[in-house]
Amino acid sequence: MRFPLFRLMVFIVVAAVPLYWLYEAWAFALGPDPGKTLVDRLGLGALVLLFITLAMTPMQKLTGWSGWIVTRRQLGLWCFAFVALHLTAYCVFILGLDWAQLGVELSKRPYIIVGALGFIGLLALALTSNRYSQRRLGRRWKKLHRAVYGILALGLLHMLWVVRADLKEWSLYALIGAVLMCLRIPVVAAVLPRIRTKSANTVINAQ
Repeated sequence: MRFPLFRLMVFIVVAAVPLYWLYEAWAFALGPDPGKTLVDRLGLGALVLLFITLAMTPMQKLTGWSGWIVTRRQLGLWCFAFVALHLTAYCVFILGLDWAQLGVELSKRPYIIVGALGFIGLLALALTSNRYSQRRLGRRWKKLHRAVYGILALGLLHMLWVVRADLKEWSLYALIGAVLMCLRIPVVAAVLPRIRTKSANTVINAQ
């Protein structure tokens, strides 16, 4: 296993976040509606983890360090875990496990359908993130995992519907998503290694 300490550090940091939220819930520190607070935090946490996952490839190209790529799969699986917890918390704290109410919610709040589509997409990526699936699918594996861009769009649309009263916050996340998408454009992506080379030459010349 490459970069085991870095992987362990990523695992500890990410796992500590929901554990801390659970501690806050136990300590009655999540406000008057702790269930909704957990739902919102898990959803936002999943979006942030998706951003970080998508940032790994540009970071590798910009720095030349392969440790970023090594943790990409781990971060992607954590993103799926947060979405699964977000969905579970919604069913428990918002619906109260009343499945009849789910139909009413779907008709009133279409953002739930958008979120469900994003969850299905992440589920497909999580199930095929292993090496066996890579060998089995061949070239189709990369095509499948490009669906992450569509999942990002679904996540941002889901958030837009949820926080319509606070477009400033949503605009910030949308901007981050747009920047990450732009870094995937071949012309832009090709510039990143040049920036690394130029920076290295500058350091050498300064010495």
